[in-house]
Amino acid sequence: MHTQLSTSHLPGLVVTGHTFTVPLNYADPDGETLTIFAREVVAPTKEQEELPWLLFLQGGPGSEAPRPLENGGWIKRALQEYRILLLDQRGTGRSTPINRRSMAHMHSSQEQAEYLMHFRADNIVRDAELIRKTLLGNKTRWSILGQSFGGFCAVHYLSAAPAGLSEVFITGGLPPLERPADHVYRATYRRLADKNSLYYARYPEDAELVHDIIAYLRDHPVRLPSGDTLSPQRFQQLGLLLGSSNGFEELHYLLETASDRTFVERGFSFKFLNDVEQALPFNSNPLFAILHEAIYCQLDASSWSAERIRREYAEFEITLDQPVYFTGEMIYPWMFDEYGELHPLKEAAEILAGYEGWPRLYDVATLRANQVPCAAAIYYNDMYVERTYSEETAQNIRGLKAWITNEYEHNALRADGERVLDRLIRMVRGDC
Repeated sequence: MHTQLSTSHLPGLVVTGHTFTVPLNYADPDGETLTIFAREVVAPTKEQEELPWLLFLQGGPGSEAPRPLENGGWIKRALQEYRILLLDQRGTGRSTPINRRSMAHMHSSQEQAEYLMHFRADNIVRDAELIRKTLLGNKTRWSILGQSFGGFCAVHYLSAAPAGLSEVFITGGLPPLERPADHVYRATYRRLADKNSLYYARYPEDAELVHDIIAYLRDHPVRLPSGDTLSPQRFQQLGLLLGSSNGFEELHYLLETASDRTFVERGFSFKFLNDVEQALPFNSNPLFAILHEAIYCQLDASSWSAERIRREYAEFEITLDQPVYFTGEMIYPWMFDEYGELHPLKEAAEILAGYEGWPRLYDVATLRANQVPCAAAIYYNDMYVERTYSEETAQNIRGLKAWITNEYEHNALRADGERVLDRLIRMVRGDC
């Protein structure tokens, strides 16, 4: 079922909401259903025109689509020729949500885990195909733009349903096709170690400050505004910021709020604690923690890969004789004890970490015979999606044009989206 919602006229944008009813499990189309929300965006001067559609697939997993505020960035470039659809992937935003409250009625952790198994890229793409056929008709293709995890979804789309696609643009999101999660985390820990080293080279005074903060957290129970405990290991997760173009500065300025060391006598300020909590979105985005390792699994279990592989990298241990290295977007089992919104899903997360029945996400033979025009931006120093594995994947997608650059970090589509998307469009069309 499809329902068109109200239309809003913003400066430079016409925005219309849509909802779609889809099966939770496409193998059981008459069973439980989900609601999927999406926003259609078009330029006011083109509102009545028959335009090609561009589906945007957001990063994550578990993040909703961007909320359009103005005709700027990549949206500005896209609206020159497309009608955009911003998809809140299943479990996110205004689509049927995933959180401890929405799952509280389930009778067991096993039931929760079996429900959560339906929220990977394969079912996101099945939702997209159902929506495409509903809006455009079965014979009309659309273009897709996949950012980060959205690129993982785009590659699955190329593998599973290429007949629905006219062209594909990917930014920072070419996934490893056959490598296990352990390979991914070995590579990303190495990248993360490099980012830490560069951070302390830029802000050497922060090394002592971070040691002092860690020492304080070890000796004093500190509560965040949510009521959660701020432990040393949770504080260490602020390295999540280091992979964006302005991430070093974001982290440094956050630490500045504790830099006068009055916390030793008075405790941390509310601002500092609130900023720390806001920088770590795992409570507000539980799917990110629950399924992050599962996005790499194909016929195997992750078995808490990031936790196991971390033991191979002594630089991430907290000691007094070396700078404290921040961790990144790795997920650890202790998070399901310390994050209040994750704790009720702890047993389900344990089941998923040991699950070995994940279906394959990529058909390499199909990708090697690809006929859909594709272009991908690969960021040379990407902290989240390993560049060397993205290059491997690019070589296995027939006809894909890769733009490998050290000009940008992982957030390039947000930082300079108009230029990035324009280049990818021109690459697909042979203009550069």
